[in-house]
Amino acid sequence: MGCLLLEKIREEYPDRIISTFTVIPSPKVSDAVVEPYNAVMALSHLIEASDETYIIDNEALHDICYRTLKLSAPSYGDLNHLICAVMAGVTTCIRFPGQLNADLRKIQVNMVPFPRLHFFIPGFAPLTSRGNAPYRAITVPELVHQLFDAKNLMAACDPRRGKYLTVASIFRGRMSTREVDEQMINIQDKNSSYFVEWIPNNVKTAVCDIPPRGMKICGTFIGNNTAIQELFKRIGGGRNLLSSNLNSHQLPWNSILQAKLSLLCSGERPFCIGTQARAWKK
Repeated sequence: MGCLLLEKIREEYPDRIISTFTVIPSPKVSDAVVEPYNAVMALSHLIEASDETYIIDNEALHDICYRTLKLSAPSYGDLNHLICAVMAGVTTCIRFPGQLNADLRKIQVNMVPFPRLHFFIPGFAPLTSRGNAPYRAITVPELVHQLFDAKNLMAACDPRRGKYLTVASIFRGRMSTREVDEQMINIQDKNSSYFVEWIPNNVKTAVCDIPPRGMKICGTFIGNNTAIQELFKRIGGGRNLLSSNLNSHQLPWNSILQAKLSLLCSGERPFCIGTQARAWKK
């Protein structure tokens, strides 16, 4: 249903920027083996019909809750709290005035070097659990450092294994734009080996004076990194796991699902996964 709506919206509004927040399944945090089925089917629609796809990885959300927020048994509310923080940060400049604005079209223009490479790794800092404010004031240098920390990213992939094509950071709260720019330049200079050389000025910033409730300053990270191919390879591996599980269980709908899965495994969708992964390697 979601893919059908996405295609219909694209047909009806071809000149509008379409942004999606897509949840990627993980076998580590779910017992439902059919989750890769939806992921494989949706991938080609996201490539063709979406302009910006923010990858929300279930595995990364659980890691943040366990390791960073120290939650022994995170609920769906805790996971949704993290997702809401990212979604609110990305849409900040649409909803509030700011010193430097970055609406969805500007993000798309600055973040997407090639149309197919529009899958982003989002992040947020400082990370807090529901109902809890940061235990201490955070400075702009600390905030920028946390934004580029892999522990704060909503996708379970190590950006150090790839390279950043482009980066955008949206800051909220009262802070100096000069200090923000200086810190972003410093961290780019220190980590220049993790940025591609053929895209100049590939780090963008936006500042909004209005912080979220309960915070003085915060930041939202958007990274277009080649390491995201790890997630696509994981989806491909889950597809094979689904095939083996269907063969070992006799259910009334197995024949229909197996026929569908066979078509996906030999047709267009795996080509999309392989092509997409190779595109980030170039």
